[in-house]
Amino acid sequence: MRLFSTPSRLYRVLAVAEAITWTLLLAGMLLKYVLQVTDVMVRIGGGLHGFVFLAYVVVTVLVAVDQRWRARDLLAGIGSAIVPYLTVPFELSAQRRGLLGASWRLREEPGRSAPERLIGLALRRPVPAALIALVGVAVVFTLLLQAGPPTEWFA
Repeated sequence: MRLFSTPSRLYRVLAVAEAITWTLLLAGMLLKYVLQVTDVMVRIGGGLHGFVFLAYVVVTVLVAVDQRWRARDLLAGIGSAIVPYLTVPFELSAQRRGLLGASWRLREEPGRSAPERLIGLALRRPVPAALIALVGVAVVFTLLLQAGPPTEWFA
């Protein structure tokens, strides 16, 4: 768990994972649509990317609330996951601008709002909170898989 011990480390891991899964998805799209070889990589890369995307959004909200980001920074963080490879530059920018602290503020301080109290509780009990978040992401991911690819939602 040391890897996730600070907002900075956790956010970096998810930002890089998001970029890696973009690579898998784009490689799969190349194989399917350009080379017309197989669609297996789209299913694998797309699935992994979708799951990591949702996890990145959850972590962005977690870090934003804990570190008291402005709404503009929160929206930019979430938006960075939509554009391929933008999560890494956003994470570097957030680090440079002091948005990613060396410690979890709400692990020690009491929260002032309901979201801060909830995140503080999660940070003080990280294993059950991580399991609940993982199950939540898996449920949303499953529902989205059942809905089909985003390109088919409005067709």
